[in-house]
Amino acid sequence: MNTLLAAACLGLLSPPTAKDVMSRIDVEYVKSNNYKLSSFGTRHSLSDAAHPTRGIGAARNWIKAEFESYNASGDGEGLLQVMFEEFEPPVTGRVSKPTKFVNVVAVLPGTMPEAAGRRYYVVGHYDSMPTDVMDPNSDAPGANDDASGTTAVMAIARAMAKTPCESTIVFLCTAGEEQSLIGAKYHADQAAARKEDIRAVLSNDIVGDSMGPGGDPAKATPTLIRVFSESIPRNPSAERLQSIRTLAAESDSASRQLARYIAEVAEWESTVVKPMLVFRQDRFLRGGDHSAFNDVGFAAVRFTEVHEDYRHQHQTPRIEIVDGKEVQFGDLPEFVDHVYLANVAKLNAAALVHLANAPSVPGRVRVITAKLEYWTTLRWERSPEPDVAGYEVVWRETTSPVWQFSKDVGNVTEATIEESKDNYFFGVRAYDKDGYKSPVGFAGAARE
Repeated sequence: MNTLLAAACLGLLSPPTAKDVMSRIDVEYVKSNNYKLSSFGTRHSLSDAAHPTRGIGAARNWIKAEFESYNASGDGEGLLQVMFEEFEPPVTGRVSKPTKFVNVVAVLPGTMPEAAGRRYYVVGHYDSMPTDVMDPNSDAPGANDDASGTTAVMAIARAMAKTPCESTIVFLCTAGEEQSLIGAKYHADQAAARKEDIRAVLSNDIVGDSMGPGGDPAKATPTLIRVFSESIPRNPSAERLQSIRTLAAESDSASRQLARYIAEVAEWESTVVKPMLVFRQDRFLRGGDHSAFNDVGFAAVRFTEVHEDYRHQHQTPRIEIVDGKEVQFGDLPEFVDHVYLANVAKLNAAALVHLANAPSVPGRVRVITAKLEYWTTLRWERSPEPDVAGYEVVWRETTSPVWQFSKDVGNVTEATIEESKDNYFFGVRAYDKDGYKSPVGFAGAARE
């Protein structure tokens, strides 16, 4: 363990606050990174990997070097663990030739022994595509899809690199998203096989344009970002599906609780950009890296701008005459709102700080259903972190998308709420001595 991490683990370095981290996300840095990523001509996953300034290889080398620069200090020591994750998928579908795919990974280890095994991800894919997804040679600057997400990941890493949280944070830039999520699938599958404790994945994909199609100011949404979340997990067992049906818990998956949590953090921290919660896994006819994590059982959500402009996605740069006017097609950096992008990164950063400094979700939260009563008794298992200060019971009407009511019940594992268990959904979250709150553990049902 290096001396900086040792000092953090000994409590000599305080965990960052969300406001600290957000203040370090600089618009000019975000803008310069977005332009730099766009300057590689194409970042198509099958493009030239050996050229020094053009193509996927030059892009990933620059991203890795940039991550490593965040560690710069007088003695050359740093906390970020930066690496390439290399693999070669089968030649099939959108992979037309033997190709080495490379994810760029930076890990910021957690400082609390009881929490460091928990991992929280922020993800963006750094590959791009022109009009033809199989064309590795044409220009594909990919400024918004998805240099914007990659830029957000890098800006957050830069802001957090010297001030670790209690839990581990992983900054992941994937390749092969446009070739059917290959990079994210590989990473998620490997993590699942290693039984890593990934608690939340924030995937940022197309997060840089606050304007509506055609740059219509009437549809501009500079203070909103869509957050998509799945409902029922993929391939649940018959027993699990029966439990979801019995509890009417179709809208209470871990991913859905994560989306609600991000919205709460936005309110707690008064972020400029706030989530527009969309209760489906993704848009129609589209997909993203978060679903690769969903598919192996991890809670994951997708951040995407509210009104996408399809002229600036998956389009080879060109000018066409449309309705008698010249129209620029192509995903170019001049169509990215870098102030908006920086604010999206700040929202992600605030959520990460809260997630990684808060206690774990309480275990085995359940409503006690031993007999008919006019009130609701809940029980749960303690969160394992030593700084847990208490628990909060939350509840909402069955038709409400968000938690509406709460009660601090102190440092206990049982509480009774004077509301009928038949009329509301209930949950419990932990909070620590610094006031950080965990996501909500949705209450199941049990006799004891």
